[in-house]
Amino acid sequence: MALLRCSKIQVDRAYSRAINVPTFLKKLMNITGMSEQWVVARIKQKGDSKCIPWKNLKDLILAHPDTKKRVDVFALSIYGLVFFPKL
Repeated sequence: MALLRCSKIQVDRAYSRAINVPTFLKKLMNITGMSEQWVVARIKQKGDSKCIPWKNLKDLILAHPDTKKRVDVFALSIYGLVFFPKL
């Protein structure tokens, strides 16, 4: 954590910045439990953002050996379908 020097500081607040924010790739690797090569091969570019197609997530849900990871990927899929339906 690093202290910041700001001219508009509010005395009753603590200011900091995130130091090691994981990338989209690292987040997907962590959630899916798959290798970097698997994730990189399936990431698609849509405009300014990156995404992973529903078909790849569905295949992973049906085939992943770890039940907890299957539930995590299913939750990620539902989150994506509900909050980002046009992607």
